[in-house]
Amino acid sequence: MDGNTDPAGDWGPFGRPLFNDASARALSRVGVVDVGSNSVRLVVFDGAARSPAYFYNEKIMCALGAGLSETGHLNPEGRARALSAIRRFQEIARQICHGDLTAVATAAVREASDGPDFCEEVLRETGLNIHVIDGQEEARLSAQGVLLGWPGSYGLVCDIGGSSMELAEINDGKVGRRVTSALGPLKLRDIKGGKKGRRAYINDTLDQLKETMGSQRNRLFLVGGSWRAIARIDMERRGYPLRVLHEYRMSASAISATAKYIKQHDLEELRQRCGVSASRMALVPLAIDVLKGVVRRFKPYDIAVSSYGIREGMLYEQMPDALRQRDPLIESCRFAEAKDARLPGFGKSLYKFVLPLFSSQTEDQKRLVKAACLLHDVSWRAHPDYRAEVCFDNATRANLGGMRHSERIFLGLALMHRYRNKREGTQFENLFDLLDKKTLNRAEVLGKAMRFGAMLWMDSSADMGTMKWRPKKRHLELTLPASAEPLFGEVAKARLQSLADALEAETFVKIRKA
Repeated sequence: MDGNTDPAGDWGPFGRPLFNDASARALSRVGVVDVGSNSVRLVVFDGAARSPAYFYNEKIMCALGAGLSETGHLNPEGRARALSAIRRFQEIARQICHGDLTAVATAAVREASDGPDFCEEVLRETGLNIHVIDGQEEARLSAQGVLLGWPGSYGLVCDIGGSSMELAEINDGKVGRRVTSALGPLKLRDIKGGKKGRRAYINDTLDQLKETMGSQRNRLFLVGGSWRAIARIDMERRGYPLRVLHEYRMSASAISATAKYIKQHDLEELRQRCGVSASRMALVPLAIDVLKGVVRRFKPYDIAVSSYGIREGMLYEQMPDALRQRDPLIESCRFAEAKDARLPGFGKSLYKFVLPLFSSQTEDQKRLVKAACLLHDVSWRAHPDYRAEVCFDNATRANLGGMRHSERIFLGLALMHRYRNKREGTQFENLFDLLDKKTLNRAEVLGKAMRFGAMLWMDSSADMGTMKWRPKKRHLELTLPASAEPLFGEVAKARLQSLADALEAETFVKIRKA
């Protein structure tokens, strides 16, 4: 497999794959339970640890924190539902996890007078020990979840739960200042004085948070179910074509427009259109007021939605530093190639073969070329009539970290052209508008280069020959070893010509004699 049996190989800027190392294998089938103020969720991670897939994911909306401000106790109905859910989760974990569950509880359980009693009941009934964490730790774990998706990132992480909202500063891949507040929508619902009293409370609290955190005018990362619900509504308002929440971007003006959009529409009708649960939608009008205040005070240059949060942060906590530093996209693609490709390891050879066409590109663009080469054959089991569309759909909607939406479209389009010359006539044409003409052409060139290169495979270590691209002359030069000459048949020649057409190039073919 690519990298797992050849530690001395030349792996370039991405390093030797780590997904099959002992430290990474220890993170397979890791289960975590997050006992929040609004929901209780079990997630079991598997796959490439640096960009894990969700082997199992189940959420129960319990509203443990409902009424907490008035009673000081956990919501009795929510407590019963949470216990039932945890009992189920523990039984599932016994069957599918490779180790014990890790469970944490946040604001509702830590603030309720009967929180310790609830934890004791869970331990007695299920054997699961719940770790009740404070707001500072909750902020740290949420920020680490963001770092799992954006290694080396910087900005302000804003995690909203049912009963609290945390802020954490991240710089150069490290968590800095952190602060917690009672700005969760379940808490805000109980504030006295109606809308006016709630607005005053939000403003006073945010002013204090701003004083503690200081200037944070970098990227704002939004973590939490209420933020994701608002993002779904923003997508609906804009008619945004790619319904993937992770890495969805919003601006300050977009948030203001969406706040008005929410006020102008019936919540029940809006939630059905956007696919938001009734319990979550009831909290959205409260959450959007908080978000407007956060944006107004911290003035971020960019706002990104993160599907990764406290649960992913718990996984990140267990990673060795060498794994943390890896590119989550490349590690995930390597894992997919090793698991699903017909010839694991060929992606490395294919990348070397096509790279001369992209020598002037940035390192970020080259990593997408690398990802495409690793994934170029993982969908071979799909029916040939649908293989191109399956590739596109998988790339754009898969759980792949470290990619903007435009990069997802680029990767999907390159893989589509790996199996199909033309992109017109597919169900995904509305997504192509997210790329400019130059980027569309670059994706086509990459796809057609992979389509041609795949014709020259014999094994992952074979000499495929070389390509040279002279953009000023529009010359594409192909040099093949004598051993590959029999592979350069009619279909291969047609695919080379298709690549040349995309480049608007003239081709020159040489056979290198032995």
